[in-house]
Amino acid sequence: MTSTHELRTEGLAVGYGERSVLAGLELEIEPGTVTSIVGANACGKSTLLRSLSRLLTPTAGQVLLDGASVHSMPAKRLARVMGLLPQSPLSPDGITVADLVGRGRHPHQRMFRAWSREDDAAVAEALDATQTAELAERPVDELSGGQRQRVWIAMVLAQGTDVLLLDEPTTFLDVSHQIEVLDLLADLNRDRGTTIVMVLHDLNLAARYSDRLVALEGGRVYASGPADAVLTEQCVQDVFGLRSQIIRDPVSGGPLVVPVGRHHGGMAG
Repeated sequence: MTSTHELRTEGLAVGYGERSVLAGLELEIEPGTVTSIVGANACGKSTLLRSLSRLLTPTAGQVLLDGASVHSMPAKRLARVMGLLPQSPLSPDGITVADLVGRGRHPHQRMFRAWSREDDAAVAEALDATQTAELAERPVDELSGGQRQRVWIAMVLAQGTDVLLLDEPTTFLDVSHQIEVLDLLADLNRDRGTTIVMVLHDLNLAARYSDRLVALEGGRVYASGPADAVLTEQCVQDVFGLRSQIIRDPVSGGPLVVPVGRHHGGMAG
């Protein structure tokens, strides 16, 4: 069943102290799609994701979920709809996979309510979906990078949310584990209809795995839409300061960014 929750920003402005990071940002996330946020370092990608999840309070504008401000919602109500996987999350020393994934059920717990069969089923389903059931009794800190990332995704899945926000879920992973994690997210979107919003650095992986891209530049949306419409040579130049050529990805048929350095392609000038 595809998520129907609508997530958007209106005139969103966010900063740290006197430094403005996002300014008047307008963005609408289509329900049931995979959206990747791309842009140069310090352009506001992580700030935007943290703002969507209400970890940051805007200085102006608002983030709306189904027409209501996320900052006006009770925390547990929001956590039943939206899950966040931050960049490089830390787990308690010695915690097992099953215990960590079980913490994803916290939004569903109420005072004096015992752990239920529903909770057990949600944890088991999350472990199965991420292919981590065989790791259930192992300490998280003994796992490989790819395994650990799948376990964190399992914890967010156990929340039972329809909207999933991920900040650089492939950072520090080798290429094999990057594909493993992105394939998992694609499965979640296809099989469950989960709306996925993630920050990615790799433009080509973002293009291959996303329905839509959002390119940020200077705290604003430079371009938003399908990869073919966003990943142009002009966009890559303006957003990343990089000359490139755009060719067809032989695997997906989408755009593939080929960087052009000063020493290649006769482009030196």
